[in-house]
Amino acid sequence: MDSRRMQSSWRLCLPLVVSLLLLTRAAIASPAGPDVLNDTSWTLSVLPGQSLIAGRAATVHFTDGRMHGNDGCNSFGSSYAVVGDRLRIDGRLLSTRMACPAAIMRQADVFTSVLARASTFRSDAGRLVLLAGDGEELAILDAQRRDLAGTGWRVTAYNNGKRAVVSVLDGSVLTVAFAADGELAGSAGCNHFSASYSTSGRSIRIGQVVATRKLCDEPRGLMKQESRFLQALASADTWRLNGDRLELRTATGALALTSSATDTVAEPSIR
Repeated sequence: MDSRRMQSSWRLCLPLVVSLLLLTRAAIASPAGPDVLNDTSWTLSVLPGQSLIAGRAATVHFTDGRMHGNDGCNSFGSSYAVVGDRLRIDGRLLSTRMACPAAIMRQADVFTSVLARASTFRSDAGRLVLLAGDGEELAILDAQRRDLAGTGWRVTAYNNGKRAVVSVLDGSVLTVAFAADGELAGSAGCNHFSASYSTSGRSIRIGQVVATRKLCDEPRGLMKQESRFLQALASADTWRLNGDRLELRTATGALALTSSATDTVAEPSIR
């Protein structure tokens, strides 16, 4: 009799036990929440106890579990994970090994050490605050803008069409400005140019480039540079902001040109 009662009680409890096991398994398997840092880009604005060096903005980008950026001298990359407000960055940062002035290298070392120490974060009002485990503020970063409209740039290097990225000739200035109406314009060193453009996410399409037709003799090689720069500009397929720097890349991922931010200047349209 007691045995039959126990079997009957077990049959009644079994569905409840199974349900509890399934709920527990679901809770363990379910993610802790969305990765709020995914597809965001930031520029360093505050390093406590440090005066940031102008023109050497440190940046960091988070995309699908991968983090990459520039410490002001070298590019770096690593993996990361977010659980709630907890941040884990793989301490084994992979980095290029360019040499920069000592002050810039010191700032870069501080920034990368901050990334390795960060264990929690706050993100609100366009700011990202990295925190140590004890709540100490390690760094503050500002959100990067997510469009090109209304920005102006001075080109620092371009692809010369021979699988090489070369610096702009001394004594010449190459510029490009992106207007909000879908027009871009600038100076190719001798002639002014303009074109239409459109962006979708990180993709960019540049229409036919129209330019004035002056001839310039100085500096030597200027007209050849102008032709190759305009070809590089037209080949752009993707864009990326990296602090105060803009990179345009071709469909194959090759660097088309790099530029540094300037005050936006309305360039004359050639159309």
